Parts: sequence; C-alpha cells; structure tokens
Amino acid sequence: MKNLQVQIDAHSGFCFGVVYAIEMAEEILDEEGSLYCLGDIVHNDEEVNRLKQKGLKIINHETLKELHGQKVLIRAHGEPPSTYELAIKNNLTLIDASCPVVLKLQHRIKNSFDKGDAIYIYGKHAHAEVIGLLGQTNNEAVVFEDISELDLAAVPKNITLYSQTTKSTDKFYGINDILKKADIEVNANDTICRQVSNRDKELRDFADKFDKIVFVSGTKSSNGKVLFNVCKSTNPNTYFVSNSEQIDSNWFEENDRVGICGATSTPMWLMEQVKERIQTF
Repeated sequence: MKNLQVQIDAHSGFCFGVVYAIEMAEEILDEEGSLYCLGDIVHNDEEVNRLKQKGLKIINHETLKELHGQKVLIRAHGEPPSTYELAIKNNLTLIDASCPVVLKLQHRIKNSFDKGDAIYIYGKHAHAEVIGLLGQTNNEAVVFEDISELDLAAVPKNITLYSQTTKSTDKFYGINDILKKADIEVNANDTICRQVSNRDKELRDFADKFDKIVFVSGTKSSNGKVLFNVCKSTNPNTYFVSNSEQIDSNWFEENDRVGICGATSTPMWLMEQVKERIQTF
C-alpha cells in the first residue's frame, strides 16, 4: 500500500442548474418509471447511464418530431423557441428544467435582437446552450469560440457581446479588449455563471495543496475542459479521468497527498468512487 492521503474538493460537483434538472427527472421517474429527455441531461456519461437505468430515455430533435402526447424533459442547457413551438403542435408536455441563469441570458439576447443589435456570442459551436441562445436571434447572431475566427475588419463598428454561461471569464475579457483595440465599440455583457467562474480561484487554491490531482469529468463537458486546464496550469501533476477504471496506480508515489475534483457536471458519487479506488493502491 502507498499510504495515500486522498481528499475530495468540497466545492466540486453539480452546479444548482444540474441539481434542479436531475431532481425533476428523478421525481418523475420514481412516480412513473419512464421519462423522455431531449439530449443528455448532463454532460457526464456515468450519470446519464445511472438515470437511464431508472427509466430515462434520451432522444434527439429528430425523434422529438415524431413524439405526440408525451412528457419530455428540457435539460438545464435550455432550448430555442422552435422546440416550444413543436411541443404545442405535437401536444407534448414539457418539463422545463432550463437553468435560470441560461433563461435570463436567453431573454437578454432576445431583447437585444428585438432592438436590432449586432449580436456576437462567445461560445462553443453546436453546444446545446448556444443553439438555444442562437434561437433567440432567428440564428442570425455570430458565434465564435476564439477571436481568431473573426475577421476584425469585417466586424460591425458597434456590437453587443454575450458569452455562453460556462466559458472562461479571463478569455471573455481578453476578447473584449482585442475588439476594443480594433476600434469596435463593444456593449459587453458578462453572462458567465458565477458559480462556474468562481470555481477558477477555488480550484487553483485546491490544486496547489496536493502532490497529485485527479480531475473527474465527462469528455463532452465544456466546463470540464476549462476547469481541467485551470488545475493543470496550477499543478502539472493533474490527471483527467471519466471514471474510476481509468486511474493508473503508477501516477502516485508513496505518501502522496491526492486531491480529487471535477466539473459542474460531475456527480459527487462518481468522485467518491474515484476516491475509493485510489485508496486501494
């Protein structure tokens, strides 16, 4: 045995938006035994598989078009107006678990669009949340993941800038500065969720206290990629895993202090499993 000292970050785990969506799903599953969900309820395969075993049925938008008279959960990422229009047409009952932070952002973007603003959204192409945001603008807003995607000479001289709620705060403000230096007047709206952005400093502090860090996240999680890089930049001995089976005992030396943390889409039970596995080494 390597006598490893293992601790889970108390601040890691689901954000309140994900907690809300999963609690709504579990309540209906306990009562009715099955429920449709439009897209993965959370970007974590382990949690999705747990809920599938309870009766959750993951569907895509094509399948949704064929459904009639059923209950369908809208996950925390939110949906564009077209989804709600289809629900009315197909007599679907929507269980709307859209995150309040995302809904507020949707409304702000809709108001900007109605005023005729040139809207730019810093976010991940084809991400579920971004699709919902784009829908507020009839898909006319410009989405970009990196400033290098924009031809600054072709960008209007007056724009309204928003961000996907789970993006990096530092990068958002860096983009804002570059646009302003290009003589573009920017109405910048910092719409990044503070529960997510505050995790940056918390994770830097946490990662600095340990010899090794095991970061637990689904591979589809945008937030997971951002926060893993936060840990890695603070502690180079940071390892990414999606489940306990991916842990390698060779990562650890005798008497290492090991910290476990994760994304806002990582369930606490999964980090507990990772801890149990590490303690067997």
